[in-house]
Amino acid sequence: MPPTIYDIADHADVSTATVSRVLNDESKVAPDTRNRVMKAAQALGYQPHASAQNLARQRTDTIAVVVPLLANYFYMGVLRGIQNALASEAYDLLVYAPSHPDEVENQVRRAAQRGRSDGFLLLSAPLQDEIVSCLDESTQAVVLVDTRHPDYESIYVDNRRGGYKATRHLLEAGYQRIGHITSGTPEPDPAAERRLGYEEALGEAHHPRASSLIARGNQEPFAFAKEGGYKAMKELLRRDPPPDAVFAASDMQAIGALKAASEMGVQVPEEVALLGFDDIDVSAHVGLSTLRQPLREYGELAVEKLTARIQDPDRPVSSTVFDPEMVVRRTCGTSPKENGNFRMHN
Repeated sequence: MPPTIYDIADHADVSTATVSRVLNDESKVAPDTRNRVMKAAQALGYQPHASAQNLARQRTDTIAVVVPLLANYFYMGVLRGIQNALASEAYDLLVYAPSHPDEVENQVRRAAQRGRSDGFLLLSAPLQDEIVSCLDESTQAVVLVDTRHPDYESIYVDNRRGGYKATRHLLEAGYQRIGHITSGTPEPDPAAERRLGYEEALGEAHHPRASSLIARGNQEPFAFAKEGGYKAMKELLRRDPPPDAVFAASDMQAIGALKAASEMGVQVPEEVALLGFDDIDVSAHVGLSTLRQPLREYGELAVEKLTARIQDPDRPVSSTVFDPEMVVRRTCGTSPKENGNFRMHN
């Protein structure tokens, strides 16, 4: 049986509390007592347990992440970036994945509990008052990804700019009736901002912003679902007249829209062009034109920001905003007049 701190205490003729203070490198121990305890530990061949040391120091060497849905290409891309960054860090990863949006607050509270992790990443969660209160009450370091709040480190894309760029691209390609697939009600902030960008581009070009050109992908429990895009596309294609192009608020919705068009015998892009948002892995395989978010870079930057905040909790709060990049493939069959790369500003 390996030696314990009780054995060291007997051998050095001190209390177990003194042994604990010495092994955890606390300062309130006399030098001769510290030396006696260390010699006793060495003589007995004592090996401290890493997790016990961390607990005593109130460190866990663990980073947590709260992710709304694991079986989703968007979050898988961000998680790959997190894993890449952690490969060179001395942290383990703990994942909290609620099975329903109503459980997000509970999972945030679990992640925010002292002793579970040294800090956590919060992905895409709507920052309702209850969740913000939980963050305010927590002593953990936190970084927000794909959402934002002025009091916390945030990493996100300019969704309104992306919606504008997608719609502007279709307008410049000559499309006249540009439909939009957004999420259900209530509309999450990213979806609402992408819709506002769509409406801004149409208004700037003096195109009608008729409600008949917008369809909602009402699909519970999570927004941006493929099934929601499928239903919304069928609704749009049944309207008279139907759109000649559609901008979907996410790639998953756009993939559902592709399936709907195929089932209805509508050719993409010959009869209706299609644009998504995200550039998840599967998008290239189906030839989907889209607005690209740098998913892996989100994860890598989030870990960098979080570890820096763990080491220095008083560092200034900052936001990093990405400008999404237009990626043109088969589904809109044209090249944009302006094709920018990622632009990041703090």
